[in-house]
Amino acid sequence: MQIFKPRKSLGQHFLKDKNIARKIVGALKADGCKSIVEVGPGTGILTEVLLENKTIPASFVEIDDSAVALLNEKFPDIGNRIFHYNFLDLDLSSNFQSPLAIIGNLPYNISSQIFFKVLDNRNIVKEMVCMVQKEVAQRISSLPGNKNYGILSVLLQSYYNIEYLFTVKPEVFYPPPKVNSGVIRLVRNGINHLPCNETLFFRVVKTAFNQRRKILKNSLKTLLAENVSADAILMKRPEQLSIDDFVYITRSLCETDGYKVLK
Repeated sequence: MQIFKPRKSLGQHFLKDKNIARKIVGALKADGCKSIVEVGPGTGILTEVLLENKTIPASFVEIDDSAVALLNEKFPDIGNRIFHYNFLDLDLSSNFQSPLAIIGNLPYNISSQIFFKVLDNRNIVKEMVCMVQKEVAQRISSLPGNKNYGILSVLLQSYYNIEYLFTVKPEVFYPPPKVNSGVIRLVRNGINHLPCNETLFFRVVKTAFNQRRKILKNSLKTLLAENVSADAILMKRPEQLSIDDFVYITRSLCETDGYKVLK
């Protein structure tokens, strides 16, 4: 059997507890999905459980050469279901049947980038169950008014219903991380398109939270007209705003005289 050391450069912390693995896979409903994609299977502890599901075909995206070799050795019939790729570079719509579900113990160092890729593919990614750093899981599932509420909270919650499922302690990993992990589930909501310019909406949210200590009138200064009126919403900080509030600001940037008109 192949043996290899986790690579710090890839943010690898391999889950050892099979009961937790079954709990994670069991949280994935994949209702209406035609394929399941595991991100970073590593030593294959989730993979083994996923392969027991004969109803929905699962594929596995792994960047690490040693992990790919190990997976092929442990699961001889896995064949072309392993994609030896960086998940961030893989075209999901071309390689997997949609709608699809994503699952994985995500590498800590690229978890945010993976969530942004999911956002870019929200038209085909119907569900996601993943384990990430607990702080990230809490941030994504946080509501307005919470100090953890941020860019990913707003953007992901605009298109997904998000539930924090459970916490996982460091000792069930090899090597053990220095922090707790959290498992969350994202399920696509009924919003296909926000009632505003979505590209501008993303820009407004990112710009606001990049200076989150400032009130919006100051953090969004580059987007606002010099003579902008003292709209009450602009006197708030970004963590105080709901998704609807950000939609309102985005629409105002395009439609209201008091804001800079952006095309």
